[in-house]
Amino acid sequence: MESNRKWVIILMGPPGSGKDTQAELLEEELGLHHVQTSKLIEAAFEDPNQDPEVIKTEKDKWASGELNSRNFVNTLILQEIRKSYTEGKGIIFSGSPRDIEEVEVVGPLLGKLYGTENVKTVRISLSEEESVKRNSHRRMCQAHRHPIPNFKEYENIMACPKDGSPIVTRILDNPETIKKRYQVYLAQTKPVFDFLEKIGYNILEVDGEQPIEDIHREILNKLW
Repeated sequence: MESNRKWVIILMGPPGSGKDTQAELLEEELGLHHVQTSKLIEAAFEDPNQDPEVIKTEKDKWASGELNSRNFVNTLILQEIRKSYTEGKGIIFSGSPRDIEEVEVVGPLLGKLYGTENVKTVRISLSEEESVKRNSHRRMCQAHRHPIPNFKEYENIMACPKDGSPIVTRILDNPETIKKRYQVYLAQTKPVFDFLEKIGYNILEVDGEQPIEDIHREILNKLW
């Protein structure tokens, strides 16, 4: 790659497909900025400058497993894209854009700023059964949301290996909510790939049921 400014990676897949974990690995290896939609939303929830009525509505959607309102999320995403570009940073997305309406706004802007040829979309596949299994046991750190892999060696740890903060489980990660989020992904997010292909973006297919290291290696191999 010529520079971080001209490199954008979009990681997409159902809940539990390892988007955030892979984004962290790529962020460290390639020096790009990880734009994490869920983190932007949660930060907005704590922002005193946000409209309290809007935030209450969005919090209720978030807790139920529904997608947050389009305008609310688009505003957060567009602000972050422009900020990253102005600072000369490339971007890694994990889980965004989520639907056709969002990608119609985000997709053209990425192409305009970074160049369509420099935007790579990675689709990580995962079955519903494996999604529920992984998310029901998913944990992350409280401070920076570092994902804690669902592996035996991490089973009894109480503090994040990266920053030492407490390990927490999200309210979203219960079987019924996960199943709903998986169906939302199938209905609303997968069509995004058709749009991205239509406007000239490359779609890279990756098997998400492999070990973390193998998924990472497959992504890197397919980026070039």
